[in-house]
Amino acid sequence: MNWKSTVLVLFAALIGMTDLAAQDLKFPGMDKSPMDAAHYPRRAAFKNYLGDDDPDRTQKIKVLYCRPNKNERVVFGKLVPWGQDWRLGANEATEVTFFAPVEIGGTYIGSGTYTMFAQCYPDHWILKISKERFIAGADNRDITKDIVAVSIPTSHVPNVREAFTIGFQKVDDGNANMIFEWDQTRATLPINMNPAMMASSDASPMDLVQYPNSSRLRNYQKPEDLDKAVAKVRVVYSRPQMKGREIFGGLLKHGEMWRVGANETTVITFFEDVTIGGKAIKAGQYGLFAKVNEDNWEFIIHKNTQSWGNANHDDKDNVVTVTAKTAKTPSTVEALTILLKENGENQIDLIVAWENTMAKLPISLGSGKKS
Repeated sequence: MNWKSTVLVLFAALIGMTDLAAQDLKFPGMDKSPMDAAHYPRRAAFKNYLGDDDPDRTQKIKVLYCRPNKNERVVFGKLVPWGQDWRLGANEATEVTFFAPVEIGGTYIGSGTYTMFAQCYPDHWILKISKERFIAGADNRDITKDIVAVSIPTSHVPNVREAFTIGFQKVDDGNANMIFEWDQTRATLPINMNPAMMASSDASPMDLVQYPNSSRLRNYQKPEDLDKAVAKVRVVYSRPQMKGREIFGGLLKHGEMWRVGANETTVITFFEDVTIGGKAIKAGQYGLFAKVNEDNWEFIIHKNTQSWGNANHDDKDNVVTVTAKTAKTPSTVEALTILLKENGENQIDLIVAWENTMAKLPISLGSGKKS
């Protein structure tokens, strides 16, 4: 057999394999409950046709659901029994995607994709939103993943809606109703698209230290002690914890700039003029950074207090830089700690301690003193 014959045989075999594979394929027909999507705003589905300045270009909500037909059946109370979870459609559980956080029934819901269900009753539905996905129907679903269960009103509509339909109704710029309609029943779910942004518990909680300490509690001081309870210095900072990590030389590399805490820039307030590193500093608010070296830290007092750490910091905002030797702490300090400790007349030390390392920044109260 020459090479041409060999190629023809192989080609014929390949065609035969292709034909065999094609014979095994089965293409489904149209589903009796076809899938559909509902968008809010509706025109966001046609984003590529909208101008850059069109407010409807920004999609806020999308619902993916299947649309069963009434087919002369009694829907609510029969096909959809009262009091049982319903997938809000047919086939797969209905999915809703929020492209930004929303609030439903007083519950904050972060952006993401969820499933929706409803317990139907004659005059209201209990609408449920779940983090569980990729399920068909409502049987055997994990109700512990429900994050919302809210009662929504139903109303009677005069005309029969043959196919189950989900749509939206704009209320105002920050609110919309998701509308569910089938047969002669309409249910309305209010959605707040401008939810209150409430912070959860922070892993590095904020704290403050003030000198003298009695100035934090002036309303508890005796009248004769009020003059001694006047605030001089205060530090507000966030307190990260070790949690088994190596901090200096590990989490904080030597030579790196550090915000002396976590989250927002650590802020030090001088309620009167002070002197640091021989430089007079006017009363006011300042930021505190430190460059952590192996044997010393370079404390930096700067003006950029409205910041989240040292990203994009401009050295022109630095007021004074002071190098301080580091020392070992008496014991391991799990959570970053800052102290303001008196060290003679009109002298205090700002002491920073974490892990097994501490450093102190001397501060003289009054601009005529030198630290």
